[in-house]
Amino acid sequence: MEQEAVVIRAMTKRNARTFTLVGIIALACALVMFIVSKALMGPGMVCFIFGMIFTVLGAAKWLQPDVSIELRPRGLVYHHHRGTIYMEWQNIQRVDIPRSIQSFDSHDLPYIGVRLKSLWPLIDDIPPRLATGLLSEQRPLLMSSLTLDGELADLERYLNSEFTPFTLEGEQLKGVQAMFARRCEQLNTQLGYHVYLPVDCLDREPREFIALVREYKNKATQ
Repeated sequence: MEQEAVVIRAMTKRNARTFTLVGIIALACALVMFIVSKALMGPGMVCFIFGMIFTVLGAAKWLQPDVSIELRPRGLVYHHHRGTIYMEWQNIQRVDIPRSIQSFDSHDLPYIGVRLKSLWPLIDDIPPRLATGLLSEQRPLLMSSLTLDGELADLERYLNSEFTPFTLEGEQLKGVQAMFARRCEQLNTQLGYHVYLPVDCLDREPREFIALVREYKNKATQ
């Protein structure tokens, strides 16, 4: 008998309505102050700035999918507002928290790392729009991973080859596919994982989520 799917809803999705409402009220108050008196221009600007911030944050929360991650009998599904990633359990080698190591200090990065046995199924399946979005969102992660040891040679080498074709498992890739495949391989080399799920898409502590994934995967693959 197959396991029931486990649904994860991001904590960042919460309070979207509150943030948006507070932002709209603040913007309305700012507009009233601007109209009523020039003496209220200062407080009005403060309300306007806070209103814009809360409105943008609220809108960003609304854009996030209602379900961020699903654990299904055959694999793990990650829902992003640009598209969806599906990874079969049989192709997942390891799930853990990547660590940043600088000199003698190390700390957990705000991601859940997934190492794959084969990268090809992901590259063949990922929507171009999602690949483009992840390339942009994870650029700071890439930059930090390439400069952890203080050497810029790896960073320069990567940037020089970022837009060139890339060969993966005997297949030559071009365009966004090549860029995303190269990024995944580079991050795997530097940090040990191909895919990085931000911890703010979880509904619990990262360690608890990892324990859940491992338990679910073990039962699903028995």
